Amino acid sequence: MNYKVLNNIVGWIVWIIASTVYLLTIEPTASFWDCGEFIATAYNLEVGHPPGAPLFMIIGRFFTLFTSAQNAAVAINVLSALSSSFTILFLFWSITAILKKLALKTGELTSSKIVAIIGSATVGSLAYTFSDSFWFSAVEGEVYAMSSLFTAVVFWAILKWDAVSGESHSTRWMVLIAYLMGLSIGVHLLNLLAIPAMVFLFYFKSKELTLKNFFIAGFYSILILGVVQFGIIPGTYKIGSIFELIFVNSFGLPFHSGLLFYVVLLVAIVSYALYYTQKNGKVLINTILLCFSVILIGYSTYAVIMVRSAANPPMDENNPENVFSLISYLNREQYGSSPFLSGQFFNTPLDAREPYKEGKAVYFQNKETGKYEITNKGEKSEPNYDSNTSGFMPRMWSPQSHHIEAYKQWSDFKGKNVKASNGETVKIPTFSENMAFLFNYQWGHLYWRYFMWNFVGRQNDIQSQGEFINGSWLSGIDAIDSARLGDQSKITTQDKNNPGRNVYYFIPLVLGIIGLVYQFIKDPKDWLMLGLLFFFTGMAINFYTNPPPLQPRERDYAYVGSFYVFAIWIAVGVYAIYETMSKKLPQMISAVLVTIVTLIAAPVLMANQNWDDHDRSNRYTARDFAKNYLNSCAQNAILFTNGDNDTFPLWYVQEVEGYRTDVRVVNLSLLNTDWYIEQMRRKAWISEGIPQLLPEYKIRQGTNDYVPIYDKGITGFVDVKEAIEFIKDESPKSKIGLSNGKQVDFLPTKNFSLKVDREKVLSNGTVTSDRAARVVDKLEWTVDKNYILKNDLIILDILAANNWERPIYFAITTGNDAYIGLTPYFQLEGLAYRLVPYKAMPVDGQTGEVNAEVMYDNLVNKFEWGGMDKYSMYMDENNKRMCMNFRNNFSRLAEEFHRLGQPEKAKKVLDRCLEVMPEKVVEYNYFMIAIAESYYKLKDYQTGNTILKSVIKHYNEEVNFFDSLNGEKRRAVETEHNRAKYILQQVILMSSERYKDSGLAKEMQAEFAAISEKLLTE
Repeated sequence: MNYKVLNNIVGWIVWIIASTVYLLTIEPTASFWDCGEFIATAYNLEVGHPPGAPLFMIIGRFFTLFTSAQNAAVAINVLSALSSSFTILFLFWSITAILKKLALKTGELTSSKIVAIIGSATVGSLAYTFSDSFWFSAVEGEVYAMSSLFTAVVFWAILKWDAVSGESHSTRWMVLIAYLMGLSIGVHLLNLLAIPAMVFLFYFKSKELTLKNFFIAGFYSILILGVVQFGIIPGTYKIGSIFELIFVNSFGLPFHSGLLFYVVLLVAIVSYALYYTQKNGKVLINTILLCFSVILIGYSTYAVIMVRSAANPPMDENNPENVFSLISYLNREQYGSSPFLSGQFFNTPLDAREPYKEGKAVYFQNKETGKYEITNKGEKSEPNYDSNTSGFMPRMWSPQSHHIEAYKQWSDFKGKNVKASNGETVKIPTFSENMAFLFNYQWGHLYWRYFMWNFVGRQNDIQSQGEFINGSWLSGIDAIDSARLGDQSKITTQDKNNPGRNVYYFIPLVLGIIGLVYQFIKDPKDWLMLGLLFFFTGMAINFYTNPPPLQPRERDYAYVGSFYVFAIWIAVGVYAIYETMSKKLPQMISAVLVTIVTLIAAPVLMANQNWDDHDRSNRYTARDFAKNYLNSCAQNAILFTNGDNDTFPLWYVQEVEGYRTDVRVVNLSLLNTDWYIEQMRRKAWISEGIPQLLPEYKIRQGTNDYVPIYDKGITGFVDVKEAIEFIKDESPKSKIGLSNGKQVDFLPTKNFSLKVDREKVLSNGTVTSDRAARVVDKLEWTVDKNYILKNDLIILDILAANNWERPIYFAITTGNDAYIGLTPYFQLEGLAYRLVPYKAMPVDGQTGEVNAEVMYDNLVNKFEWGGMDKYSMYMDENNKRMCMNFRNNFSRLAEEFHRLGQPEKAKKVLDRCLEVMPEKVVEYNYFMIAIAESYYKLKDYQTGNTILKSVIKHYNEEVNFFDSLNGEKRRAVETEHNRAKYILQQVILMSSERYKDSGLAKEMQAEFAAISEKLLTE
């Protein structure tokens, strides 16, 4: 039996299986979160969020060359699918290499051993193919699939080097690995975490495995990882910035001249060094230089970022068109930093002696003077935390109030009293409490829970912030699951039918543990290599990044490298079972039998369980919901958004599909940065830049990031134009001193007004004739806080400069803080509130007055529904949450038509709601109560009763499940328990008293009595 031929053939068969699965289940358009942004950056070679992914952009652009704009997202998703299937191919070949090495330790490679090796590799690679987190990334246009491919190829190349080490040509594998590492930087930095495993393999190739050698190898691995991540990556450009500063500011040469000279000089020095070391036989130094050179060659893809940024594309995040902004971009300075080994805790005060220190110089490229200028020169703007109340391993560091509360819950915080430098006593977390947070949250909740999802099972697809009823792991073994999560026979029907409820009965986990133990016994050096890769691509990520609690989404996709290693151990576990069975049964029979049984028990089971919640075919929700946001706006509008999911999909449909490019989407989170404000001032596609009055120097980073409101006792409301002029003023009267000694602009009042040009708002369509009598002379509102941030200031600036020329909208998902008190003048027209020059008259207590005519046209005629109205498809929690906004809007619109005496239109609205979001796709919950009540008002009792029966069934099942809990579990769900009971009470009250004619109370008399009795006895 030819091992090499069989290895290649079966490897490609496994690749075909993985490719078929992923291509069948890819999302046919952009997904939520970062996918829309990545697809847009690839299609137009634009600049995405730091630290960028230039190689992903280039390859993605190549894939889109063969498609239309409407299919560009499919092309990028296909790229992810193929990257993932090739990852599986290299995983298969890596497993066979490891197993072959193990097999040779017990004699020659017999036919049965070959079958066992190939069979085990098939089981391990297909188990990873169908694993929850890896499959998730394989079907969307994100960087993690390609990053996994680089990790897989690098690991395979490491094993190839291991197989030929000592031979004359083995060095070429090291150079290839270095080159792949350099290229991978242009996709994601996760690939660098393979360096420690690689160093250990290299080191122990010629060394004995002793404790001393372990620490020596550990030192080298961390050193090399640090040199690459903190030296080569930012350091290459950091040195270039020195040349750039000298050439431009000192020599008076053009921008980029110093950087170009540095690049030429670096190439010359490295080239000569390679020549010299080659000529003089200095093999080790020559190899190191070769590796350094190819890392730089691979890393050079970042030149694309600077080149494209210089072209000022519509999406140009951080504007990294010079070396200084590029360094900031690479270092992800926009996102701030967290302490690592030492630093502040969440309640550490500033040092009383020197509360602020001078921060890192921020360079501004002044194109008028042709010089680089420091915008924060001499400023003490960086917090200087009190050293007495700082400490070692500060896991609990974020001062945000919601984070502090979560810290205390996860660590069972008691604290210890420490005297700060200002003499006050501060109760800081103890070392053990910090470790409790590390183990319970950063490792337990943010890693091991995800690990168990992939190899034991998953409770549901609802994000968990620690509650046991959502997002936990689940085995399928009732005794274990019920002990941890409550009696599983009593959970709701919706929970039982949740597509994310997947169970593997511990089988993949047990196989992996068997493999882990077997390899540790048989080959401890290779076990150590895999163990390091497992640790560094898993728990070490959270140990280094130190994430705070209450993450906005589940982060399991970041740890797939660790799960990759465990899939190898699954394969080793299968081989270990074969080796044991072959001692009792004929070897060939053992090999075939073990392969078939474990294939069915692990990957086939995982595929069966996971298919329904990973099949995104026919789902167009992100694209269509984005279009709905844009279609909520009038022509040439300015639309304020805030989060990823109300921004990135909109960027996608505008940048790629060219849809509604007249609307200027302004993300309020990014509006705190000078580069984004500057970009918003430029024309993009057919949309003119945002109108503004503030000059550029007033919005530079470090200037007006924070604007205090110091009430000067001004009576009445200050015109917003006067407020902006006050900010523009440079006289001492417009300045106030901060605690760090800095003189800054401030606002003298919280009360603002905006004049209304009556003729203009009537002529340009801002106000329709039927609302003309309601137009006010000026808008008056109050900002209910003692300061505003830069984004709030820019909103005021836009209002002042716009003068009602362009329609202004706020997405309904931005939140009250973003509205800066303007809600009395909001009009709901779809997924956005329009700012109107008259007082809104909402009749339902919610934000904004419903414009029935516009909203009807949007919801019933214009809006698209992502396939929900056509297909029975998988909707995850994020999609369903978006649907709640739609259902609420349908309900509000129907209620408005009831008020206007137009029942026919109310009926059309309600029927459309049920048509486009059927229960089989988006389950009914309390949002449907208002829909049912609207049907009752139309005397359509049958439809209303059908809805309420479903709602009653669900919440009655919830109450029954919560009632079955005891002790701490019962207390943990008190909020959810009370909510379910309240909903049931309201539904019974509504159908029994206000709408007795519906007949529901009579039809469900026995059920209502039982529910009421149960609620009364609790």
